[in-house]
Amino acid sequence: MIETTGFLHPGATAAVVAPSGPVDAALLRRGIERLEERGVKVVVGPHALDRQDLPYLAGEDAARAADLQAAWCDPAVSVVFCARGGYGASRLLGLLDWDAMRAAGRKVLVGSSDVTALHQAFAVELGVPTLHGPMPGNLLLGGEHGPGAGPEPVTWDHLWAALSGSPVTVTGDRVLVPGRAEGVLTGGNLSLLAALCGTPYRPSFDGGIAFLEDIGEEPYRIDRMLTQLLHAGAFAGVRGIALGSWVDCGDPYPVLRDRLEPLGVPIVAGLPVGHGSPQLSVWLGALGAIDTESCSLTGPYWNEEQAR
Repeated sequence: MIETTGFLHPGATAAVVAPSGPVDAALLRRGIERLEERGVKVVVGPHALDRQDLPYLAGEDAARAADLQAAWCDPAVSVVFCARGGYGASRLLGLLDWDAMRAAGRKVLVGSSDVTALHQAFAVELGVPTLHGPMPGNLLLGGEHGPGAGPEPVTWDHLWAALSGSPVTVTGDRVLVPGRAEGVLTGGNLSLLAALCGTPYRPSFDGGIAFLEDIGEEPYRIDRMLTQLLHAGAFAGVRGIALGSWVDCGDPYPVLRDRLEPLGVPIVAGLPVGHGSPQLSVWLGALGAIDTESCSLTGPYWNEEQAR
């Protein structure tokens, strides 16, 4: 196993909150236990297992926002894990006291899928890199995998490597447009990025590398969301594109080629980042590079020295 000497290490404190969908208590408990087995102290938001009348939300908006803000502002906490995705994070963006969260200093937010809304907002409001990665209330960390009945091993080890602050490489399985590009990696779940158009948290890939992934979307819907981002100017000035997993999306590559190849920038695809197994971790808001000769995304990293 990879020893972590960065943001999470024996004795460090992590918080777990539920800003999006309702959480499976058993999965979350196992995910937390696995963090604790690495010597990490874990504090759980008091509303993490709440429910409310809208069954797709983990409790009331105000309670979910309060848990997230309290975790971020806790001086003992170095990493804030979102328990799972689903839906609901975007409802919190107007409820957070961004001034208080800025005053709390830099730490790490970890999550993916619906957490894309928070990745975007944290970049705009706080100017901090965030980690697009697995969550303790999901099957990859909280489920039972392999003979040892632990977390999915590749996902688990890669998460700790990213949190160690060391550069990591993620390799894809195809190239859509050859070339090499460097820039700040931004993006996440395509559906969330499209939904943020027209808001203060709208995506812009100007001068950087766009990362995109999704799950359960038909190709025509991928077409519609990419077209929306193109019309909104999100791809203006983009230097390269990194495409992650497209689980249960049929064959997305004809539409991805049709919409993105005309931008004329390097594109690597098939990166195991997003949904699916394994789920590798990448830093958003940090400088990285794509190289189509090796079909890889390398270098986005963030460490404690940079965070000071």
